[in-house]
This record gives sequence, C-alpha cells and structure tokens, in this order.
Amino acid sequence: MIDVSTIGRGPVVVFVHGSIVGAESTWRHQRPLAERWTLCLANRPGFGASPALARGDFELEAPLIAEQLGEGAHLVGHSYGAVVALYAALLRPDAVRSLTVSEPGALRLAAGDPAVDAAIAHGLELYRRRDEVTPREFLELFRMGVGSTHQTPSELPEQLRRGVELLMSERPPWEAEIAVDELARAPFAKLVISGGHSDVFEAVCDALASGVGAQRAIIPGRGHTIPACGAAYNERLAAFLEESERRLTESEST
Repeated sequence: MIDVSTIGRGPVVVFVHGSIVGAESTWRHQRPLAERWTLCLANRPGFGASPALARGDFELEAPLIAEQLGEGAHLVGHSYGAVVALYAALLRPDAVRSLTVSEPGALRLAAGDPAVDAAIAHGLELYRRRDEVTPREFLELFRMGVGSTHQTPSELPEQLRRGVELLMSERPPWEAEIAVDELARAPFAKLVISGGHSDVFEAVCDALASGVGAQRAIIPGRGHTIPACGAAYNERLAAFLEESERRLTESEST
C-alpha cells in the first residue's frame, strides 16, 4: 500500500510525481483541477507516508500505481513518475482512460541521438561518483543535468535531504525499456509534454510520441519542472482529459 490523498470530484485522475519531492509539492499547482476532477495524489515509496522500498525502482513501483486506477482512471506522470506511469499503464491498459507524461527519464527511447547519449554518459558518471559527493552536491549536479528550475539551498532541509538520498539509491530511469509497440496498440489516448528547454528531453518526447501515437505539447517557462507552469499546464491537461472523457463516454454509449 502507498500513501494517497484524494481531493475534488468527478472522473478520477491519478498523478505520479518524480524524484526528490513528493506528491504534495509536485502537484501543488494542479489543485484547481479538483473543481472538475477527482485528483488522486499518490506518494511513491519513501515519500509521504508510503513505506520505502529497498531501492526505488520504476518497475517495482508500477504495480502500486496500477492498483490506484481502480475500475478506470486517467493517469498522469512527471519525470521519474512518468516512467512509472508508462509501466503501470501497460499492466492495466483496460483501466487507463488516458495517459499523460511529461519529460520521462526513459532516455533510451532516443538512444543514438548525440545529446541523449551524452546525457546517459553524464548520468552514469554521476551515479558512479555518488559515494564521493555530498547529497547537496549530488542534487546540484542532478538538477543541472535535467534542467530543473528549483533552487538548491546551501543546507538541505531534512525532507529534501531524504528525497535526495532516495534519488541517489534509485534505479536510474534510463534503464527503462518501454514497450512502445504495446503502448501504441493500447486503446487509450496519450499525451506527451516537454518543456522546450532541453534537446535531450525534446528528442525523448518526440520519439515516445511518435512511437505510441500520442498528442504532443511543449509548455515552456519552468524547464523540466513542467507542472509548476500552473495554468498553462493545467489548461492543456484539462483539455486533453475532457477530450478523452468525451470520446470514452460516446464510445461507451454506443
């Protein structure tokens, strides 16, 4: 079981956060969506009150998220949580009403692209040296690598330090092998979002969207931290959810 908070009313939308910070922080700008949707804010293992795994792992976490879909829900993931969401959607495709991911760390989707290959090499080196640097140094190097707009304080608060420790031990997302063909065959609508700040994530998101037949959006302004764009992100997500819900309702009524 994982820690989940639920707010709002209407069709259920399950949100999966990325690394370092939990659901409450990641999705704080999405709370206005609760006027139309039931927001299911899931804390990944080790975050909030969710028991930690021995090591964070997108493949092991996917069943915990798939369980939250119930009899049917929309699924939204960001960064590492987007990788978890991709795996979870494949576990229970019949329970997914739509899938939205923003800048998943599944870099192998665009392997062969020079910028992507360099990013993977940077990540491998960072994790190789993780015992040689402090959590704060690791966080700064990680945020530089992904293009996060979050500022790193000179001293990490306890909750942030815990998030970095989880990051330092988790299975790197570039190890993910996304079953693109299987996702393409899944009947639910898909949306892939990037922040327009990184050649790496643009290549990854382009490859994923093309491979699975997804809608594609770019929402600039906050780098990798796309949910923090607030209204711009919410408007694009809400439009996609409304469109998906309408088509599903029409299909179910015929």
